[in-house]
Amino acid sequence: MKIIIKIAKNELLNLFYSPVAWFLVIAFMVQCGLYYTGNLYTWANLQDLYLKNIPSWKNWGTVSVTQETFLGGDGIFVNVLTNLFLFIPLLCMGLISREINNGTIKLLYSSPVKVRDIVLGKYLAIMLFNLLLLAILGIFMVSGAFNIKSVDYGLLLSASLGFYLMVCAFTAIGLFLSSLTTYPIVSAIGTFITLFILSRIGGLWQKYDFLRDLTNFLSMSGRTVKMLKGLITTKDILYFVLIVYLFLSFTYFKLKGTREAGPWYIKARGYLVVSVLVLGFGYLGSLPAYTLYWDATARQANTIDPKVQQMIRDMGKDKLEVTLYTNLLGKGGTAGLPEARNAYLSTMWEPYVRFKPDIDFNYSYYYAYHPWMDDSVGYKSFAGKSVREMADLMAHGMEVSLSKFMPEEEMVKTTNLAPENFRLVMQLKYNGQSTFLRTFDDGMFWPNEMQVAAALKRLQQARMPKLLFVTGDLERSIYKHGEREYQLHTLQRLYRVSLINLGFDADSVNLETQDIPAGITALVLADPKKDLSAVSQAKIRQYIDGGGNMLILGEPGKQYVLNPVLQELGVQLKEGILVEPSKEEMPHMVKPYLTAAFSRFADEPEFIEMREGGKSLKGLMPGAAAVSVDRPELFNVSPLLASAGDKTWLKAGKLVTDSTPPEFSPKEGDIKGPFPTAVALTRHSGDHEQKIIVCGDADFLSNLRSGGGSIGRAIYSWLDDNKFPIYTPKEQPKDNLLLVTPGGAAAEKIVYVWVLPAITLLIGTILLIRRKRK
Repeated sequence: MKIIIKIAKNELLNLFYSPVAWFLVIAFMVQCGLYYTGNLYTWANLQDLYLKNIPSWKNWGTVSVTQETFLGGDGIFVNVLTNLFLFIPLLCMGLISREINNGTIKLLYSSPVKVRDIVLGKYLAIMLFNLLLLAILGIFMVSGAFNIKSVDYGLLLSASLGFYLMVCAFTAIGLFLSSLTTYPIVSAIGTFITLFILSRIGGLWQKYDFLRDLTNFLSMSGRTVKMLKGLITTKDILYFVLIVYLFLSFTYFKLKGTREAGPWYIKARGYLVVSVLVLGFGYLGSLPAYTLYWDATARQANTIDPKVQQMIRDMGKDKLEVTLYTNLLGKGGTAGLPEARNAYLSTMWEPYVRFKPDIDFNYSYYYAYHPWMDDSVGYKSFAGKSVREMADLMAHGMEVSLSKFMPEEEMVKTTNLAPENFRLVMQLKYNGQSTFLRTFDDGMFWPNEMQVAAALKRLQQARMPKLLFVTGDLERSIYKHGEREYQLHTLQRLYRVSLINLGFDADSVNLETQDIPAGITALVLADPKKDLSAVSQAKIRQYIDGGGNMLILGEPGKQYVLNPVLQELGVQLKEGILVEPSKEEMPHMVKPYLTAAFSRFADEPEFIEMREGGKSLKGLMPGAAAVSVDRPELFNVSPLLASAGDKTWLKAGKLVTDSTPPEFSPKEGDIKGPFPTAVALTRHSGDHEQKIIVCGDADFLSNLRSGGGSIGRAIYSWLDDNKFPIYTPKEQPKDNLLLVTPGGAAAEKIVYVWVLPAITLLIGTILLIRRKRK
């Protein structure tokens, strides 16, 4: 050990007396300073602008300033890791090649120093030098602790660990390449090429299972991605340890082979044994069953919600089977091909495999095409071709073998994917139950935690919450795509937050010919255009008297249709239409405020922010009637949405929307607000609480209005006693505010970009001059 330390000490002195090393340190310091102060100055200016011009602005909300400053697109860690290809080859090029070129290696060989001590001593020196680079990063992390409120230390420490492990792996490779040649520049070029190959090898030969797993293990690309997000895994740490061991062993075998004579196959044996050991341990260590995780972030940003964790724990040791169905001619097909499998598993499933490592993943490939599918471009491009010919041409273009893909007629024998539009979809099976988990045509593509949680619940419970929409009197339809209808937020499979993707079942019922079944979550009566028959009213009355939940939505001009039903509830839709003139919208486009009571209905992100003292929220109701409560003794009444009193009035006469803005006219019967546009009615009924919501507008839930967004989901969630959707909100980051002004950020830029590097340059110059004199 003493010999190793002595060699490390001498090598470390050589590095400190090397002009190249000092140049790299100063360049590294300037680079870090530029990225840190650049981000700091940008965010400080934006924050100062908001504070001066927006009185209600308090902080960055859901934005982690630590993440954006250090780990964003222009963050320090991301950029220095990207540029390590330039630093490390120059730093390591003379570690051993200099000894060989100067002939001093012969002195080491002739001394009683073991080859192992030489290798470990030199590597210990470079590891200590790497700590200097980490210490430079530490300067900016300490600065960030003073400049950012409640800085996320766990995130920074995780990123630092990833940086240090990456640098140590790179320098181990550089040490080995330095032992192969007598010319340092050749060593630097060889190191650069090796690092380039290891960073790109993960994208090679991904179509073949064995080679894909092998190249994925060898690839350095993305190995620090999780650590930069604050997630530390044993398989990533093991990878860097094995890479260091592999190349240090190679260096040892190279130096020992130069010192000792022997046949080539004897020398090659060591390389082969070490390679097999590294690949074997790497493979075992990457298995989900042997992988440990630590989310170092302050708010557990990389960990699935505790509710979802509990669902997975409830599965116990029973097998969960996931089959990915990939249609060669369907939407999203490229994301399901073999070359995309590693990305699919890491992006989509690793957060869940962390808690259930025995998930069984299967893959099914087929080809099917119909003109009604959502990818009409393919049909037009291959006009006149049979489905088989289309598939053959597509397979040739993607460089895949068509023999791996089943024709549609063979695939439908096991699974009918026609309702899923033959697009990329996952089927989950558990204890005899199965459900589909869909992909979506948005920026995320893969389902998020809410959709996965809903799918897991479908596998675990026999009945899901069911909504019945009344039909037969020209109500809004859950089956039509028109802009006034309700298909988007109920049954649209391709809409991420539709009810069917959030755990609800939806169906329709014609009260003239059908009875309301027992056990449903709620009955929805959405804007009937005709008077309800006595039969329909009697069934609704019976359902309400029995304690059933209900959502009733009306429209101005048709109050008379719903008021007979609402009379039994002690509420009415007032005659007239609400008017709210504004510069942006037509006068009938009312923007009611959400009440504090409504903000407690569900854990929608906007609702949580409002509950925690954030800004007030508004909805948009394009044509709304006011709701009045005539008999408050029948129910407990809570207004949910209310118009602004000083800007809104109830217009009694005819409203003209395409002319000059209307004026308030008491003579015509206009009444100033505020008016509730939606109210919640509750009362105890048997062993449960009966819940009814009455809205004076039905358009806000329409396809055109995206199903009401968070307001619509909150309504359905409350009617289901908040069992579905399964909300998975993340804790709002506490590091969402800067404590530095733009002037302070500008001063820090001068210090970190100019003063500190200048001081370092001066110290390095003095040391080098004194060394040269000696």
